[in-house]
Amino acid sequence: MPPRRRSTPGAESLTPDDLTKLATALADGRRATVYLREAVPSLGLDAGSSAKVVSIAGTTVTVRPRGVDDELPYEADELRITKTAPPRPEPAKKPVRRKASTTPAPVSPAPVSPAPVSPAPVTPAPAAAEPAAKPRPRTPKKATQSLTVTIHGNADNEWSVALTRGAKKPQRSRPVTPESVDAAIRELGDATARDAVTSVLNAAREEAQRRVEELSRELAAAKEALAALENA
Repeated sequence: MPPRRRSTPGAESLTPDDLTKLATALADGRRATVYLREAVPSLGLDAGSSAKVVSIAGTTVTVRPRGVDDELPYEADELRITKTAPPRPEPAKKPVRRKASTTPAPVSPAPVSPAPVSPAPVTPAPAAAEPAAKPRPRTPKKATQSLTVTIHGNADNEWSVALTRGAKKPQRSRPVTPESVDAAIRELGDATARDAVTSVLNAAREEAQRRVEELSRELAAAKEALAALENA
């Protein structure tokens, strides 16, 4: 996904109060919805598209836009709480100050007494102020590329793995051995995933044992039939 153009913060972006309300809604299990301030042509999203809030960390809001099967991080100044931007308040007009017309009063010359003249102190000229350093342009934050790994297994002891990148179509599944699946799940250290894989492996093991016993009975019956034919 190409970098998004950073939106200019304004009254239409998410405020700290909006972030607090959205976090409260997530904590209560309610749906929290925001709207994109800028369009994302690469994903077919227009400005004002709705997005479901998934999580909030500081001023970073992770959302899932409508029609996109992916979770994207946004800053608060890239989102707003309403579909359309609120009207901007008109700037207050500055009052016009009128100059009072004054007529100077006649001044009568006062007698001037000559005073001793002392040399005026010399004030050094102020040094030229250095120009302020220009702020560095802020690099827009790139969306995190997500990755989904799907493992499929059944009681016939057939296992496969499929990979999905972001919002792209899932790749073709590839067969893998049950031993590699069991080893990978154990390395993850997740008890729920380990129990799920173990239950499928146990079911496959029981099915294989049942099949061995069935074939053993069929083999014994075939041997008896062969012995009877040989003695005939």
